[in-house]
Amino acid sequence: MRVAFFSPLPPAKSGIADYSAAVLEHLNKSIEVETFASKPAAFDPSRYDVCVYQLGNNPYHDFVYEAAMEHPGVVVMHEANLHHLVADLTINRNDWDGYVREVGRNHGPEAEEYAERYVRTRQRAPDYSLAMMRTVLARSRGAIVHSDVVAAELRAQGFEGPIARILHGAWTAPVDRMSYRARLGLQERTPLIGVFGFLKPYKRIAESLRAFRRLVRAVPDARMILVGEAHPELPLQSLIASMNLQLNVRHLDFVPLEDFSGYLGASDIVLNLRYPTVGESSGTLQRALGMGKAVIVSDVGSFRELPDDVCLKAPVGPTEEEHLFEYLNLLATRPSVRSALGDRARAWAEQECSWNVAAQRYTEFLEAVVEGREPAKAVAAAAQAGSSPVASPVGGDYIASWASAEDGSRSYVETHRTRLERTLALTPPGGPEDRILEMGAYLQITPALKTRLGYGEVRGCYYGPPGQTNHRRVTSENGEDFQCDVDLFDAEKDRFPYEDGYFSTVLCCELIEHLPSDPMHMMGEINRVLKPGGALVLTTPNIASARAVSAILQGFHPMLFPAYIRPNQEGETEARHNREYSPREIKDLLENSGFEVAALETGPFREELKPEHAWVEHLLDRYILPKEHRGDGIYAVGRKRRGVRDRYPSWLYS
Repeated sequence: MRVAFFSPLPPAKSGIADYSAAVLEHLNKSIEVETFASKPAAFDPSRYDVCVYQLGNNPYHDFVYEAAMEHPGVVVMHEANLHHLVADLTINRNDWDGYVREVGRNHGPEAEEYAERYVRTRQRAPDYSLAMMRTVLARSRGAIVHSDVVAAELRAQGFEGPIARILHGAWTAPVDRMSYRARLGLQERTPLIGVFGFLKPYKRIAESLRAFRRLVRAVPDARMILVGEAHPELPLQSLIASMNLQLNVRHLDFVPLEDFSGYLGASDIVLNLRYPTVGESSGTLQRALGMGKAVIVSDVGSFRELPDDVCLKAPVGPTEEEHLFEYLNLLATRPSVRSALGDRARAWAEQECSWNVAAQRYTEFLEAVVEGREPAKAVAAAAQAGSSPVASPVGGDYIASWASAEDGSRSYVETHRTRLERTLALTPPGGPEDRILEMGAYLQITPALKTRLGYGEVRGCYYGPPGQTNHRRVTSENGEDFQCDVDLFDAEKDRFPYEDGYFSTVLCCELIEHLPSDPMHMMGEINRVLKPGGALVLTTPNIASARAVSAILQGFHPMLFPAYIRPNQEGETEARHNREYSPREIKDLLENSGFEVAALETGPFREELKPEHAWVEHLLDRYILPKEHRGDGIYAVGRKRRGVRDRYPSWLYS
């Protein structure tokens, strides 16, 4: 499928430009996308299966609107109003007659007569309550929206074509909270409230400042930053001065995206308010939720559709200021409450609003429109893809029954029982038609893949001369027999000796940390030999664990196993740990390799308490740093969604 994608792109000062850049980065490689960030000199629609138009209500989208009118396609409606855009295309080009005609086309004779009598003669300003969407909707093959509110408004405007609700994606990259606090001269515990974006009156700036003034009386060290260009109709500095908030409130004006994200990361609480609203979504809000911030929104429009446990919702009306103050006071004085709220927000954003999910649902909907299929079924399929039955837990006693006390494997299994049990619990069960590959197979959990998880074919692989296969057979202490082939090759250099899409599942457990030179070669080969939607189960030590934090702050090496290994009597040396990873890096590794992260957690290698690390938790609490993912081991599951996205990601390769 070939797609023509019309949208402004960075550095345009448009939130939709940032949105489009993120969607384009994650669109499935099965789609061939050509991007148009300005009006093309010539355009041949016959070269494409469908055109996609990102429509926003500002002049950055004039060429998008004109193209959508000339070459019907799928429009992405980021809000339920295009009046400012239409006015720019007519009135701001001195085409008053064109404006009047558009009012009539969109809202009928009565509205046209009003525009002719008052707007055309400049007696009154345009009535921006008019949505002005009918003209372009009537020319469109389908529509994508971010909320049910906008979908309902499109139907009210007479649009009968297919509509897909695809949530606005969320940016989840971590930010160094303390570095931007240092820029602001703030200590780690100072409550910081942030307001971000183009500062317009309808974003409830005056109401926010009044509520914050009350907070300062209760929490004198509280601070507020307003980051973004102030609208000419908002007397921001006089508002701040009139409330005597000059020492507590700072306006930073427009800043580059890197600093915008940095100041957002430095904030403890984010206000994202607006009224009136036309159903618009907010990229800033999605950044805040993805960063795990405690967010307060207005209880209106698309924001009302957010889950109640990921943000606080303030009603617009007589009690708005009272609600804002109470919410701010609660979150400023109860760090644990705001941390819990932020954790839920980040988890929701990662699961429901990842750019991978958004791009996948774009793909499903566009294919449905092109093929004339029912789009609701296509999008539902995208939402459900990757679900699988849950396996019954495999106990440590069963795993140990396959190990021998004579060769030392029984001792190893007992030591790592918790890790091995968790690995099998994460591994999706199979059926007689499914194949599974265990990389670095020692046959510790390998038998259970067949006897307990039900895979029809179980193979192992290990480092060795390529082309050689060892047939292994083991018998449990209960008399069960298990046999499998273990193929030898170099996972960092050789092509794996399997056909494309051969396996349903691949286990890569306690292996990647040993690789000395090219882990992405292995990840690319795993991707190749997995069928679409197949699972990769990956486990590895956690370099960001509480144990590692404790070690490095006390002057020790943070790796779980940093030692060199002495050669044995035959002169052979086992592979040492070359690089240990953080959970964030494993997430990036999976996504760079074409996988959607289905699960990411950390936990112990052994079932034992670590009271000696309690002080690390206190330290993280003091500096309001995340405490999640601090276990010794990383446990992750990825689902194959596409080919490798980045062969040499910059965070991993120099």
